[in-house]
Amino acid sequence: MAVLVARQGRELQRYSKNTGGRIVVGCIPYRVRIDDGELEVLVITSQKGHGMMFPKGGWEEDESMDEAARREALEEAGVLGDTEPVLGFWHYKSRRYVDQTYEGFMFPLRVADESSTSGPRWPIASAPGLRCSK
Repeated sequence: MAVLVARQGRELQRYSKNTGGRIVVGCIPYRVRIDDGELEVLVITSQKGHGMMFPKGGWEEDESMDEAARREALEEAGVLGDTEPVLGFWHYKSRRYVDQTYEGFMFPLRVADESSTSGPRWPIASAPGLRCSK
């Protein structure tokens, strides 16, 4: 069994030439159920209590954008997969540094392996408080 240690620090962090803030990369992990062909999307809970979200984090100088998206999926959701073409990008204000605007890029990630020891918890569409639509 391999042990994954999450990256620490900002030494390799990329910063936007447009905003001066960090560049973050994320993914929307998904799978298609074999039994009925339904699409499932994996969300994670924020450690800081900001609700449910998709895995994302800083894009570092020693990796491509899609490598960063796959790394974040493994570090934060415990899944491995293949990225597809970028869905788009957005800008957002940092909660911690009020004068910083970050730039983010999001990729779809088709999950191929759920390597987490406990396995990710895929939400059930009928779960209380969760709304899903096609």
